[in-house]
Amino acid sequence: MFTSINPATGEAAEGIPELTADEIELALTRAATAFKAWRNSSLDQRTKLLSAIADQWEANKQHLAETAVREMGKTLVSAIAEVEKCIAGFRHYAANGPAYLEPTTVKTAGGHAVARWLPMGPVLAVMPWNFPYWQVVRFLAPTLMAGNVALLKHASSVQGCGALMQQLVSAAGAPDGLFQNLAIKSDKVSDIIADKRVVAVTLTGSEGAGAKVAQAAGRALKKVVLELGGSDPLIVMPSADLDLAAKTAVTARIQNAGQSCICAKRMIVHADVYDAFMERFEAGMKAVKIGDPMAKDTGMGPLSSVQQRDTVLEQVERAKVAGATLHFGAEKVDREGAWMTPGVLTDLDPESPVAKEEIFGPVAAVYKVADIDAAITLANDVPYGLGSAVWTNDEAEIERFARDIEAGMTAVNALLASTPEAPFGGVKLSGHGRELGPWGMHEFMNLKAVMYGEGMAGD
Repeated sequence: MFTSINPATGEAAEGIPELTADEIELALTRAATAFKAWRNSSLDQRTKLLSAIADQWEANKQHLAETAVREMGKTLVSAIAEVEKCIAGFRHYAANGPAYLEPTTVKTAGGHAVARWLPMGPVLAVMPWNFPYWQVVRFLAPTLMAGNVALLKHASSVQGCGALMQQLVSAAGAPDGLFQNLAIKSDKVSDIIADKRVVAVTLTGSEGAGAKVAQAAGRALKKVVLELGGSDPLIVMPSADLDLAAKTAVTARIQNAGQSCICAKRMIVHADVYDAFMERFEAGMKAVKIGDPMAKDTGMGPLSSVQQRDTVLEQVERAKVAGATLHFGAEKVDREGAWMTPGVLTDLDPESPVAKEEIFGPVAAVYKVADIDAAITLANDVPYGLGSAVWTNDEAEIERFARDIEAGMTAVNALLASTPEAPFGGVKLSGHGRELGPWGMHEFMNLKAVMYGEGMAGD
């Protein structure tokens, strides 16, 4: 039984039963049956379904958002924004998917070849709780557009979100078995990956979870895409707009109560503007309004769980033992639920074990550097390489950062955020493969070369 605990109140929701072995088998059979028909569906049929799903989400926006708030604690304002982003994602693939699937013709020595994108089958997605809808949609929308079938193993704490997504896809007119939320625990994942009816797997989650899924996929010789953790740098150089850089840094650190893989966690600031940046950044962090996540004026709600909150507080204590200075905050709030205050650390030894970790909560580590070389070296001095952000108006510096920061993404004078049009993913321990745009759709497709002799048709 899955029981969601409201992290703002500690109250338990009605339980959702775990699937039995027979129910899992039935789900896999449905998926395989659905694929036999959906693989031959027209592009027009696929785009119409994605548009209908977007309409369903639009009509149920408030319900979707409130379910997320109750299950994982994000503010209602941010939950509505997440649902709206999902709607845009469905509409993006409805509008652009056919072009992403256009075949390409190339000349060969004996004639020509046509490279065609073909679907592969049911794809399993193992998804986390921090963005319970968007993490799924950036897999689901391209999967359905590609002609594949989607299976979801969602995080235990957001099974209500998973069930609701399946309901809305069905209400939009999806064939039976096209998208199924599997209410299962992690110990069932390896067997599902090994099942011959499942052709590939994608995971967004922790490094440990990614390693286990990759191992299972490797044994079965199946394609895997991994989007794992990040300890993203935000670099501020002397030419930056300090007011906007500091404001954006605050947003990055307290967005989703600091529980976002791609938002800045380490602020790396040039010595010439360090004091001025810190004055603005600390004032912004202190001004964050903590409160009822359902209220429109709340800046930050609780963390996703008491366990997650306590993990962050324990990391802060280890940072202090390693010599870091806690300027303020990072304290437990004395109320029922998973509450804590935002905090700022300085003087953290970059070689200490805690400095190499991802702090998945509203605590920033701020570093002072002498020049661009030191900034890049420090930015790269962690095992992760998901995202990054740079604040500078110097074109030469922008080029250096874009070339030399070891990350899958770099935002320039902006908050780093995923978007349906651009590739999303990382390097190093942040995973491999890409989501979104045509690149994400093509990850789980068969790029087939159809070879034609000289004088034959087929262009």
